[in-house]
Amino acid sequence: MFTALCPKLPMRDKLRTRAYYVDQLGFRIAGDHGNYLIMERDGLQIHFFEYKDLDPKANYGQVYIRTNAIDSLYRSLLDNGVRIHPNGGLQTKPWGQKEFALLDPDHNLLTFGQAV
Repeated sequence: MFTALCPKLPMRDKLRTRAYYVDQLGFRIAGDHGNYLIMERDGLQIHFFEYKDLDPKANYGQVYIRTNAIDSLYRSLLDNGVRIHPNGGLQTKPWGQKEFALLDPDHNLLTFGQAV
């Protein structure tokens, strides 16, 4: 019955969010509708809504993205100059996932994981 899950995250500046997800993370623009932005990669979408008064330090937006190529994804993001979360370097977790995390320009936490 369910076919997809599309998280909706806040953004302060659509141009900055779009540039980060396209230029740094390899997403493409799937929709741009005024104060609403849809980014897509590998058939997965993340939606963003404008929230100009967002305090990034108080933002708890989070997304967990599963991958089947965690090592190569991690290397490609590092090669592209993407800043990894200071506490989120690639490591195997006790819950059986190899993970890393990063913060987007609005401090939405993106965690990438693969089962080990």
